[in-house]
Amino acid sequence: MRLWATGNNLLSKNCHPEQSEGTKKILFFLLALHQIHQLMLSKSKIKIITSLAHKKYRDETGLFVAEGVKLISDLSTAFHCEWLFYTLQWENEVQQLQADEKIAVEEKELHKISAQKSPQGMLAVFRKKTPVKITATALSGQLSLALDDVQDPGNLGTIIRIADWFGIRHIFCSTATADAFNSKTVQATMGALSRVELHYVNLPEFLSEMKDIPVYGTFLDGTDLYTTDLSPNGIIVMGNEGNGISPEIAQMVTNKLMIPNYPKDALTSESLNVAVATAIVCGEFRRRM
Repeated sequence: MRLWATGNNLLSKNCHPEQSEGTKKILFFLLALHQIHQLMLSKSKIKIITSLAHKKYRDETGLFVAEGVKLISDLSTAFHCEWLFYTLQWENEVQQLQADEKIAVEEKELHKISAQKSPQGMLAVFRKKTPVKITATALSGQLSLALDDVQDPGNLGTIIRIADWFGIRHIFCSTATADAFNSKTVQATMGALSRVELHYVNLPEFLSEMKDIPVYGTFLDGTDLYTTDLSPNGIIVMGNEGNGISPEIAQMVTNKLMIPNYPKDALTSESLNVAVATAIVCGEFRRRM
């Protein structure tokens, strides 16, 4: 419907009062075709955006994709937006967002570049920030997370969201941890990626440099989370979904914790989902503050 309104506006500017109705209709048709052309995606942009589904190309280009007006609005506060694609129903919201290039597209065009089964009407291509090395001094007095090969993108996204909820601003990831800029991870963060910094590091080397900072980790043979003294600062290590914390990292954990089941000694599930466990541990640390 917006297309026809635009066409009428253009028509009023380009039609002479003495032109016949037939001429006006032809001009209107040509102007409408021009508008439709403006709503089409170029093949080169489609190729670039779809390639960002692969980590290799995200790393090479430094770009990643996010979808949905709320998520894009949040990420725009922390990341530079290169391209912003939107259907006309979101035109008012787009005016509030910054992007190098804003491109109106039709719904069927958005389907070509969206990773969602039902696109949300807006898709943005953002540029990742330049990594910054964090020192032990910078982490002094803070609570941070470290992820030892957490591989599921959805789990990672949820953990980032949990960190945001509990005021944790830094997550240190092993190189084998899922990519934070995977589209599934980005969507799962619900915008928390704009407030939580992720750092991909050699985790053993990083932890060895964190002198005088307590390092916590969850183990089946650890001490009860709810009865152990907890520091308001430190690094909480969460392990791989299937294998937990690796032996190499376990040697660097100074405080081994265990989330007790209830009732004690009852037959229960073997373990908790890593994101669920992260929420429980972070919640208890913050409760003690």
